[in-house]
Amino acid sequence: MKTTAALLLLLSVPALVLAADPVKAADPDKKEWVSLFDGKSLAGWIPKITGYDAGVNYGDTFRVENGVLKVVYDKDKYDTFGGRFGHLFYKTPFSHYVIAVEYRFVGEQAKDGPAWAFRNSGVMIHGQPVESMKKDQDFPISIEAQLLGGRGDGTPRSTANLCTPGTNVVMNGQLETRHCINSSSNTFDGDQWVRVQIEVHGGGEIVHKVNGETVLRYEKPQIGGGNVAGHDPAVKRDGEMLRGGSISLQAESHPVEFRKVELLNLAGCMDKKAKNYKSYFEKDEPASCRYK
Repeated sequence: MKTTAALLLLLSVPALVLAADPVKAADPDKKEWVSLFDGKSLAGWIPKITGYDAGVNYGDTFRVENGVLKVVYDKDKYDTFGGRFGHLFYKTPFSHYVIAVEYRFVGEQAKDGPAWAFRNSGVMIHGQPVESMKKDQDFPISIEAQLLGGRGDGTPRSTANLCTPGTNVVMNGQLETRHCINSSSNTFDGDQWVRVQIEVHGGGEIVHKVNGETVLRYEKPQIGGGNVAGHDPAVKRDGEMLRGGSISLQAESHPVEFRKVELLNLAGCMDKKAKNYKSYFEKDEPASCRYK
């Protein structure tokens, strides 16, 4: 009798374990960040450099080395900078999302680069499609989260500022037409890594954060203003609200490295019955819902 009872107990253990450890459902609150580059190549990215057609990566300006996306100015290709402003466009446009980069400035500025472009780069959001840029256009019509490094002389130089090539925004209830507006961030000298996040809520609020701290906010991005040259006038439809667009990284004559470029999409399936529902989605895309 004892042997039979023991055997029955052993046979029941797997059933008890299975009952206590069911397959877990997907966590609707877990944030799914996606890296926008594979750490090995520029797959998914399209370069556009002033004076060259889209897709031409003059001088191998944009490259990936040791898992880091770099902007580089080799002296045998860039004897002078020559106004060759560059932007590296991601293949997919977005509307509601958080884009995060971890960057640092390194090395020396290319010869004859503008003084204002010293340790200067940017993340362009709500931009025009790369295919709509003219060959000699300098900057995409877009909203720029300007990335700046300190000059090392003790003077303040904030990062995650706002610049507006061909655009305007609303700040504190008023249309803001200044080209660049400083954030409240600290100054970051040397080659230290800095994390900047830009929260983009379609045509609504946009928030800049540096190392987790909010440093700037504004809303209602729209086409307008100046500070963009060589563009197709048909693309610059002043007064048109911007609710989405391209994302690009900027090359303005100073070498810069990005060890992370990642995105949290805030648009997706908002049906709680779907397997890919996420509680943080704010723009519903019913066609993306999966039920199996």
